[in-house]
Amino acid sequence: MTTWRRHVEPFTRPLFFAWSRLTRGKTLGVRGVAVDGDGRVLLVKHTYLAGWWLPGGGVDRGETTQAAVVRELREEGGLIARGEPTLLSVHSNERFFPGDHVVVFRIDAFDMGERTSHGEIAEIGWFHPDALPDDTHRATRARIEEIFKGRPADALW
Repeated sequence: MTTWRRHVEPFTRPLFFAWSRLTRGKTLGVRGVAVDGDGRVLLVKHTYLAGWWLPGGGVDRGETTQAAVVRELREEGGLIARGEPTLLSVHSNERFFPGDHVVVFRIDAFDMGERTSHGEIAEIGWFHPDALPDDTHRATRARIEEIFKGRPADALW
């Protein structure tokens, strides 16, 4: 699916990175691995990025990483956490954005509600870890293999 955001994103992302660097110095993001009762993982398709990703986003000033992943899962997937997320791993995202780090959490206890993001998520889907869509992003695929196949966590995103 092609949207105006996918066309604009290559031009706006450098501005976002410059603004982030000026206002933050280092950046911190979260990704959530939500697993349903059938062992499937929630993935999202953004309106501005190609492929399937774990839901997540940036940690806001004054927000904990745990609160950020709970918020992002609610916004992007409509999940309402019933407990604290479990910390799985921390990764450097130097390949994509110098100074960026991504913290990955797992959450198994949640209720389904309405997504609260508007215009950011094109599609959500639940997939078995052994049957991911072909266009699942490389880092998402790596995290799922680490979690479900026991591979060591790579320090790099």
